[in-house]
Amino acid sequence: MTGAIQPITMPKWGLAMEEGMVVAWNFEEGAQLQAGDEVVEIETTKITNVFESPVAGSLRRRVVAEGETAPVGALLAVVTDTAVSEEEVDAFIAAFQTEFEVTAAAEAEAAPEPVMLEAGGYAINYLRSGTGVGTPLVLVHGFGGDLNNWMFNQPVLAEEHDVIALDLPGHGRSSKVVGAGDVPSLSGALAAFLDALGLERAHLIGHSLGAAVILDLALAAPARAVSLTLISPAGLGSEINMDYIEGFIAANRRKEMKGVLEALFADPALVSRDMVNEILKYKRLDGVTAAIRTMADAAFAGGRQAAVMTNRLGELTAPIQVIWGTADRIVSGSQAEALTGHVKVHLLKDVGHMAHMEQAAEINRLIRGMVQG
Repeated sequence: MTGAIQPITMPKWGLAMEEGMVVAWNFEEGAQLQAGDEVVEIETTKITNVFESPVAGSLRRRVVAEGETAPVGALLAVVTDTAVSEEEVDAFIAAFQTEFEVTAAAEAEAAPEPVMLEAGGYAINYLRSGTGVGTPLVLVHGFGGDLNNWMFNQPVLAEEHDVIALDLPGHGRSSKVVGAGDVPSLSGALAAFLDALGLERAHLIGHSLGAAVILDLALAAPARAVSLTLISPAGLGSEINMDYIEGFIAANRRKEMKGVLEALFADPALVSRDMVNEILKYKRLDGVTAAIRTMADAAFAGGRQAAVMTNRLGELTAPIQVIWGTADRIVSGSQAEALTGHVKVHLLKDVGHMAHMEQAAEINRLIRGMVQG
């Protein structure tokens, strides 16, 4: 009956994650799980997130208790058919633990790493993972972000797709030269990046400023966009929370930056010490201050969004979905009210600007539905 025993293991969310702490189990032992049930809440050094069960069956054994920490890939729980005996469960756990160190070492060696690519005069840092077949998914972060913003999305989407996340110019490890720094300049850099990879078409997925970037690219070259997913998007209205933008640029101490980043989430407790420290580390890199100042002045000139493309959405034939949190304090979801035609709008209740981190499971479902539709 061992074929009816299935493991739930500690996921790897983002390149830097090595371990996670089980904050809370949402199901008791003996409960019947369906694939996709939010079975356990896991805390990383960056943020806390719920983990969906990848399998269905009876939650036979919770191996890691609440409050305990386990490495990536470690056995968290065992799911079985009801006919499986306790002895078989014990034997499965013992065998898994014995093989875990060898398996974990092999997976660590095989894990994809970011690489640099020269494109259009920029050095672009990107991470490619997944199947390597089919039309790729391209993930584009927002102002002040980087490819690690997709830590809860890329690994899940890569189970079925070829997925590419990149650092836009001025961000992460990419070049800190941003040219004009406006949306068309950034979309031009994205187009050059896709050209350098030999990608004529892709499913484009963008967050915040990244959403405006992919929308501008699609309007300039409609054939390149197989579909568009715009999360908490810029580019669909003129309003923008400039207190956040200016606060992000100005903050150079932990307390200041923590206060700024809390505006991104419906639950400010999601802002961890490591999240704050990583942003401050990025801001101390040579050229970052000038780059983000240039981009803010160009993309949000006069305290308003300079690139508003709502009235041009009808030019696109690719399917478009917009995902917005009702508690977004950076770009108000009320801007979705102006959307008509073939744009599908999803409003997530009590979710902030970082919807793809706060409600990763739902965002992943919506993206999968779009790219498989």
